[in-house]
Amino acid sequence: MVRTPVGMTAQKRAVRNRCMITDERLASFINSFNTDYDDVITSIRKEAEENRVPIIRQEAGEFIKLLILMNKPKKILEIGTAVGFSAIFMSRFLDDDAHITTIENYPPRIAEAKKNFARAGAENRITLMEGDAQEILPGLDEQYDFVFMDAAKGQYGCFFSEAVRLLKPNGILLCDNVLQDGDVLESRFAVTRRNRTIHSRMREYLHDLTHDPRLDTAILNVGDGMSLSMKKSGWSDGGEKDDR
Repeated sequence: MVRTPVGMTAQKRAVRNRCMITDERLASFINSFNTDYDDVITSIRKEAEENRVPIIRQEAGEFIKLLILMNKPKKILEIGTAVGFSAIFMSRFLDDDAHITTIENYPPRIAEAKKNFARAGAENRITLMEGDAQEILPGLDEQYDFVFMDAAKGQYGCFFSEAVRLLKPNGILLCDNVLQDGDVLESRFAVTRRNRTIHSRMREYLHDLTHDPRLDTAILNVGDGMSLSMKKSGWSDGGEKDDR
């Protein structure tokens, strides 16, 4: 059921609902060409949807698949494991010598993710780090070819500096759910009060992301909105440009 933000006029509500219906029809049409590639992934997707666990949408998955096949990353860092769906999905398209490190803080989802990694036969391809990403990220010293951020939306700004530090030059930073079903474009007064903090933080994050001199960034209307950034060469881990 679609909840209408308090203060939205009838005209805006009609336009919003018409756009959402159009988007849903387009997504359904696009997804009619897509598959989940194996029975395990299909089963995990179905269970997540039944339990209302947020996972990547099918059209977003297709986009991620192409990014991986084109860039062939060897080291992937995922911030936000949930039940492990996206990590398992990505693992299907990696080269044999590639590996995924994923971080999750919520114990019930950690337990479910471990079960899913085992049933998918992906335990040797994926390392699950348990705890708060804000505490774990500063302790990491590897460089990653691909960083996928799909955690609490209000916390993206807290993870940003560490994510860029850990990203190799020419590496990819991909963030999911950045358009928040269109809420991000609304005035904060048109957003439900309980979502206003997330709304303002996401707007701030998108501004910082698109204005960071270390990155080339595009905001894409894929799934629930994705940002795609590439780290420019010539920047140090500390955020200083190396002009040598």
